[in-house]
Amino acid sequence: MGNRFQIKERFAEGAQYIDGRLRSGTSGQSHTVVDPATGDDILTYELASTADVDEAVAAAKRAFPGWSGSTPGERSDALHRLAAVLTAQAEDFAYAESLQCGKPVKLTSEFDVPGTIDNTAFFAGAARHLQGQAAAEYSGDHTSYVRREAIGVVGSIAPWNYPLQMAAWKILPAIAAGNTIVLKPAELTPLTSLMFAQAAQEAGLPDGVINIVTGAGRVAGEHLVGHPDVVMTSFTGSTAVGKRVAEIATATVKRLHLELGGKAPFVVFDDADLEAAAHGAVAGSLINTGQDCTAATRAYVQRPLHDALVARVAELMETVRLGDPFAPTTDLGPLVSHAQRDRVAGFVERARDYATVVTGGEIPQDELAEGAYYRPTLISGAAQDSEIVQSEIFGPVLVVLPFDTDDEGLALANDTPYGLAASAWTRDVYRAGRATREIKAGCVWVNDHIPIISEMPHGGYKASGFGKDMSAYSFEEYTQVKHVMYDNTGVPAKDWHRTIFGDR
Repeated sequence: MGNRFQIKERFAEGAQYIDGRLRSGTSGQSHTVVDPATGDDILTYELASTADVDEAVAAAKRAFPGWSGSTPGERSDALHRLAAVLTAQAEDFAYAESLQCGKPVKLTSEFDVPGTIDNTAFFAGAARHLQGQAAAEYSGDHTSYVRREAIGVVGSIAPWNYPLQMAAWKILPAIAAGNTIVLKPAELTPLTSLMFAQAAQEAGLPDGVINIVTGAGRVAGEHLVGHPDVVMTSFTGSTAVGKRVAEIATATVKRLHLELGGKAPFVVFDDADLEAAAHGAVAGSLINTGQDCTAATRAYVQRPLHDALVARVAELMETVRLGDPFAPTTDLGPLVSHAQRDRVAGFVERARDYATVVTGGEIPQDELAEGAYYRPTLISGAAQDSEIVQSEIFGPVLVVLPFDTDDEGLALANDTPYGLAASAWTRDVYRAGRATREIKAGCVWVNDHIPIISEMPHGGYKASGFGKDMSAYSFEEYTQVKHVMYDNTGVPAKDWHRTIFGDR
């Protein structure tokens, strides 16, 4: 990939970004970022302590009056400049994201990085649209209007599966609305979050507006969420950890946004385009090596198409090319770590007792053996209540189950605790309409699965959490709504006062 910069030299000063500069953590504990494709060490850094979190929050608090006091146009201009810096450094971002995550470079350079740049441009525009209800005389004697104001210091936690995009989804709406932020990325994948903060400084954003603390969840993460000067927490990750975040945040009455796990259904009706559904199932289940909370994981196929779809999906999965993430022909990279690979393999091995592994289900033993690779896996014959159907696997595994009636298919789609995303495959507009109404998920695609756009919200139902990323809906969550009411009469003794004292 062109001119690859040196990670160790770039982050020699440390993996904390506080008040406009890189520095080392002070926890006394180190962590090593590992290339999951090779097992090689990329960067060893000192983790953040609670004191580092305190300093980052203090920097954000100092920066808040000036940043929130800037005009929407000034914040918009700054984000437009940031989009330009990100564009100029796109190759570096794609390289670092592929290196730390094992993502194929065609994914980082065509999806992760362009998506982040587009998000930045979107929120640059949104910064100028802090809208409230129009002024009017609702009581007859008063004029009311609504102000949308910045809320303060936001403390956010991002996951390891899309480090750059998730950092942007947390940072951009917060700062566009005039807030300042402290972000904790996953310890496994901090590089592009730090680079994003550096790019913001290059774009002229004031020191302290964006701060990054890279530390352990139980130390830095919990301290950030519970910090008394943090007024809002946004967390993306597992439902189990999300419950812990909610406990800490609610103890200090913070605003809370949770984007949690998913187990997306992929519902194929008997009139669907078989070839389109098969291609969609492979792409939707294998994106980011299946490490995507919206990935297709449960394909419910109406019985007349079931066997043909299983056969075609298996055929297509066997063409998927595993390999070096930096090779342009590589389709599928490793999982993020050997531990994650072994976790996925465990799900599949246990499923052999009650289901059929149609294809895949293997750790490569060839030249890829040193990496965290796992072959694309298709499973059939599992029961609806089995672990492989109900639990979030977060790997390149798709389970296919049959259904008979439309009622049954939609009921099965809703039969997990999760509700983040889903898709319906049909040529019938009425079937499609019913599916979009009845499937309980924050996003329902029709005849596609996975595409996201900056203008539309992303977030879940049920155990998948609440709150939205991207879009104007996300932007509004980072603002405080204030009602302002003016008396228009100038009358000292108002008629309503008699309900408190005196007579009319």
